[in-house]
Amino acid sequence: MSQLDSLNPSAIPAQDEALRQEVRAFLTEAMRGVPGHVRARSWMGYDPAFSRELGRRGWLGITFPPAYGGAGRSAFARYVLVEEFLNFGAPVGSHWIADRQSGPLLLKYGTEAQRQRYLPSICRGEAFYCIGMSEPGAGSDLASVRTRAVPNESGWLLNGQKIWTTNAHNCHFMIALVRTSGEPIDRHKGLSQVIVDLSLPGVTVRPITDQSGDSHFCEVFFENVQLGPDALVGDEGGGWEQVTAELAFERSGPERLYSSIALFDEWLAYVRTPQGRTPQAQRLAGKILSQLAPLRAMSVAITEKLTRGESPVVEAALVKDLGTGVEQLIPAAIADDLFSRLDTGVCADVPAELLNTLNYITQVAPSYSLRGGTRDILRGMIARGLGLR
Repeated sequence: MSQLDSLNPSAIPAQDEALRQEVRAFLTEAMRGVPGHVRARSWMGYDPAFSRELGRRGWLGITFPPAYGGAGRSAFARYVLVEEFLNFGAPVGSHWIADRQSGPLLLKYGTEAQRQRYLPSICRGEAFYCIGMSEPGAGSDLASVRTRAVPNESGWLLNGQKIWTTNAHNCHFMIALVRTSGEPIDRHKGLSQVIVDLSLPGVTVRPITDQSGDSHFCEVFFENVQLGPDALVGDEGGGWEQVTAELAFERSGPERLYSSIALFDEWLAYVRTPQGRTPQAQRLAGKILSQLAPLRAMSVAITEKLTRGESPVVEAALVKDLGTGVEQLIPAAIADDLFSRLDTGVCADVPAELLNTLNYITQVAPSYSLRGGTRDILRGMIARGLGLR
């Protein structure tokens, strides 16, 4: 028996599913008139005012205990919220990381003082976090990170560099995986996590422009950054266990299924018109939906594990890997469908916004199988979960 044998079908409880209609009503108004190519940027979308409004409605940190500003709801309630945010293409990038993984990480491993200090502002949509994992020369091989935090009389002195740090230029804090003892050759030993206030002296953030023209990814440099003694999250040297638990939150949610959903919706709207409907397009729609449905069921089953306090690292890796495949299939297949119409002359009737959205998704889709863990790394984890390594 392998770890994956326990990934059984689950259903979202009625009390959490009931949240969906309220969220849809809000998003229908909030997103009215927003074009597809903008909605396609959903979890990269930076809109602090929108995040604060979600906080005011109690929709951020919804799983956090009330003592820290949350609602004490289950992971299923958050699943409903996130699924609707993504399907509407809401700009959630400001609070995304804090709500999804930084807050839960602090709940599980942080001190009481850290929880009291950091979690309420996350719930209000006022504090934004980024992930300090990848480094130049390390990439998805997190065990080889070189950024180092050395203890001193004032706390920890931080030096090093992180890369591909989403929205770092718009964030207040980073939770960084660093080496606090040993050398990179020691692999998992000596790794720890620290909270870094990105406004501190010695921190430099440089956005990286991608091929779509956006600048979400950043490189972050630390030069003699003095952190306080309370910057350490969890146990010194316990960073590997903590970061793998954090990655289960990152890889298990619906965001690993719906990165191309704005494009799919734009294309479906076209296919439903007389000029857009063809037998080939209808078959393609069925092909995509038949892959999304079981992946969503798997994602919901992982959420069930999270509600029980488990850390489904291998299961989340499986869903992320398979979900990425569908996310990258959508722009490629839709492009094939649209350009196959050239011979018939129907392509002239394709809406400009559909083509704009296709252009954007096509440019960013290659990153889907890099962010959150490359395919090679994920498949190695899956192989171990199946007992094959």
